[in-house]
Amino acid sequence: MFVSFEGCEGVGKSTQLRLLREYLERTGQEAVYVREPGSTEISEQIRKVILDPANTQMTDMTEAMLYAASRAQLVREVIKPALSAGKLVICDRFVDSSVAYQGYGRNMGADVIKHINAPAVDGCMPDLTVFIDLSPENSWRKYRTEDRLEQESVEFFDKVYNGFLCEIDASNGRIVPIKPDFDKNVTSQKIISLMRERGLIK
Repeated sequence: MFVSFEGCEGVGKSTQLRLLREYLERTGQEAVYVREPGSTEISEQIRKVILDPANTQMTDMTEAMLYAASRAQLVREVIKPALSAGKLVICDRFVDSSVAYQGYGRNMGADVIKHINAPAVDGCMPDLTVFIDLSPENSWRKYRTEDRLEQESVEFFDKVYNGFLCEIDASNGRIVPIKPDFDKNVTSQKIISLMRERGLIK
């Protein structure tokens, strides 16, 4: 089975992924953990190009296609083989991020991004996508990193967030919003309960 985690910047996604991993390891449940872009040698090199703040002249289409290229490598090298072996795959971001960030945030259009990513994904879509539902203005991150994308405007992230909300409605239940609690452990229990209900974990 395949689970992805999504959300805007500073919503506690990394923390929730860590808590889920700790729970699965504590209960003896194996999984393959990957991140996007990255998790293969080639994908990590692409990640550096995408996020390098020096690449100010990168066009929106170049950015979108680099994400798709990184995804194509990850799907074929790691995700599909793991799923074929009957393993649980947990991915920090997947194609929904491209749809939200480039499709909505960059105004490229969701359908354009989905078309670009169709051969990259190659039919490999998450069984469940956990969306940490926290708007940019309520983000817990009070600083910006040197990451090229994290330096974008508040307006950009508002469009990204609204894009995620639009995709939830169109996902037929695949994307499930989880409102984060101030207590990270409460949020973690919500996610674990959801995954149990879907038969993804014990």
